[in-house]
Amino acid sequence: MKGTRPLTTDEIIAVSQQFDGTYYEVRNRSLFMLGVNVGGRISELLALRIGDVWQNKQAVSDLLFEKGMVKGKETARMIPVNADGRQAINELIQWHKEQFFNLEKKRPLFISRKGYSAISRVQGHRILEEAFQSAGLNGKLATHSMRKTYAQRMYDATGDIFMVQEALGHKSVVTTQKYLGVSYPKMQAASRAIELYNKRGILLHSISDFSTEDLISELQRRGFNITSTIEMTQPKVAAVAGRKIVAFPRRE
Repeated sequence: MKGTRPLTTDEIIAVSQQFDGTYYEVRNRSLFMLGVNVGGRISELLALRIGDVWQNKQAVSDLLFEKGMVKGKETARMIPVNADGRQAINELIQWHKEQFFNLEKKRPLFISRKGYSAISRVQGHRILEEAFQSAGLNGKLATHSMRKTYAQRMYDATGDIFMVQEALGHKSVVTTQKYLGVSYPKMQAASRAIELYNKRGILLHSISDFSTEDLISELQRRGFNITSTIEMTQPKVAAVAGRKIVAFPRRE
């Protein structure tokens, strides 16, 4: 979905904890965790069957999205499955065993309540939307956020946009560029770095511009716990209730 944003690591963890309490919690959580770890489109994920992810009695380490699954049905692609992705597969396979008492290779991996078809894209969107809301997230989030999350995390880890292009199955790296932005966690850290509110230090060009009474009054207004005596010396450092107020001489 155009305009959707990726999730941060903390948000991934928060969302993964929102699927408890329902009959299909394992299925729904596995859909999310596999999505953010293999980068498949929602249509590709829902096209998966048990035999695609479970071979030789274990979760696959390489997942093949066949031509019939991918957008345009033109080029198949192979995606490495990391430990988080394999864990999602293992949990889902165990759920299938408990619900159906067998593992039919052609059974839809993310099976619907009807028992013979996969859940729809609309239902997948609803499942994830409820999880995003329960986790208290904001911004434009949808099923495509899983794919963008995978792309952004892979790019942040490698800096190799051509590898990300290959993993996403894009014909053009230009399309891949549209998926990527400035790392959201880095943007959050930068935003915190430039904030002034609640900083432990106060920087002034010159404390000499203020009388002691005015300075104390201003610090009290800002919520500082002011001691009865403040010693001002050059280079004008005053310890106030464990906080340091640092003033630099004004440059002429």
